[in-house]
Amino acid sequence: MLIAMAEHLELPCPWRLTLTAAWNLAESLGLPVVGYLIGSRVGGRDAGMIAATAVVWLTVIGRKVFTSSVPGLLTISALVLTLQSVVVIMTGSLLFFLLQFPLANLGLCLLFARTAPTRKPLIAQLAAEVVALRHPSHHAGLHKFFQGATWLWAGIFALSTIGMSVLMVLETTKVFLLLTTAVTIGGIVVGTALSAFWFVRVLHRFGLKVRFGAS
Repeated sequence: MLIAMAEHLELPCPWRLTLTAAWNLAESLGLPVVGYLIGSRVGGRDAGMIAATAVVWLTVIGRKVFTSSVPGLLTISALVLTLQSVVVIMTGSLLFFLLQFPLANLGLCLLFARTAPTRKPLIAQLAAEVVALRHPSHHAGLHKFFQGATWLWAGIFALSTIGMSVLMVLETTKVFLLLTTAVTIGGIVVGTALSAFWFVRVLHRFGLKVRFGAS
């Protein structure tokens, strides 16, 4: 029985899966956005950046104190926001304000690339935390997938860094910000689609199935 279970992946029941994913996204993205909106309304852009960074680090501390662990997505959010806030506030320059976008993508590229060849690639950690995916850690095929998918996302962030850097030089500020949004959304959509397609092929190749746990 244990051997059979080990060759399958498990997700929580749909409502718990939705709740888990929503909670992770809310604390990593939603709370900093709320902090930025409140801070910027009170004291302008710099105050908004400080508020967003403070909110995410308070969330990190709260997670560490009450659960003894900090989710990878929350850590990424804290590091990226800190980098962006330092660049924006310390320089006060439009050029460096724009530079925060390619720098943030470069930081993400390095973060994913650093974990890709290790025993704990970042995509595996995010899958476990964001959607509570349980899988056989000893499975060589799955481990190679998680490593490869982590390299894939490192490459996507590298391409985004290059693309944003070129746009920053060639385009006006307004056009740059619009195209940066498009590049970011496009990269996420492409990366998610490729990762999902690759994941399904891995499951099919090794005869693995995804099961939903009981509520």
